[in-house]
Amino acid sequence: MVDQSGTLPGLHLPSRRDVRLARADLRVPTAQPEALNATTPNTISAPPPVPLPVHNQVPTNALIVEPAPPEATPHEPEKAPRSLLVRALNFIRESAIILVSALVVSWLIKTFLVQAFYIPSESMEHTLNVGDRVIVSRLVPRFMAVDRGDIVVFTDPGDWLGDYIPPDRGPLGNAVTTALTWVGLFPQDAGDHLIKRAIGIPGDNVACCDAYGRVSVNGVAISEQDYLMPGAVPSQDPFNVTVPPNMLFVMGDNRQNSADSRYNQDKPYGGFVPMDNVVGTAFVIVWPLNHTGWLRNPTAVFENVINH
Repeated sequence: MVDQSGTLPGLHLPSRRDVRLARADLRVPTAQPEALNATTPNTISAPPPVPLPVHNQVPTNALIVEPAPPEATPHEPEKAPRSLLVRALNFIRESAIILVSALVVSWLIKTFLVQAFYIPSESMEHTLNVGDRVIVSRLVPRFMAVDRGDIVVFTDPGDWLGDYIPPDRGPLGNAVTTALTWVGLFPQDAGDHLIKRAIGIPGDNVACCDAYGRVSVNGVAISEQDYLMPGAVPSQDPFNVTVPPNMLFVMGDNRQNSADSRYNQDKPYGGFVPMDNVVGTAFVIVWPLNHTGWLRNPTAVFENVINH
């Protein structure tokens, strides 16, 4: 049934004021962004900053890793054999330089300073025995004069040695021996060298023998027992000679077994040795070890001799 006001009985219709209040209650209150973020878990926050590209990022604590080396090309494996070849060639070159330098130095020493010789005969016993190795100074007579009493090595002045036949060591052995002898690393062969003691120098008168069987130099008798072979006499044959300029008169210490100036007077230079043939003076025995020692000049033997 409807009442006079046009409404159903017992039904309350809201007024316009009620409608406006209801609409106002339905509105959602505006909240601050901080509050929304704190109280509303489903609230969307501000978008994060756009990250930089990976190649532009430099983390402060990051470990920097070196890039891996590029893969070897097909030609790189050849570097190892090539480097070995280069090192081998460098080693050979350096060894050759050292060897040549040593040979040159040895040759210079042999030519200008000292040279090795070995004793092949008994003519200088007991001072020098067969097989002894001696060192000869090349400074004499180039820079120093030969003195009476010096042991001199000289080249054969004219057939003193006769026909010398050197030992045959075979083609290779002969070539090696010749090369080593030339550079001074091997003792000089006795093929054309002799070793004797200088008794008279240029201008001396050398004679034998006085009433006591002694040799005299410039009229002064000398006592040679310090170097003569035990049991040997100064000379079994008499002689009287005057040494020409630039010559030497030489004798062996083993007088009875020495083909020296006394027995070569019919040869070129009349048995004298030209100073140009003198290689040097022996000053030390270096082999064998039980016979090593200095070869000193017996100055006391000739101290009373007056030069002419």
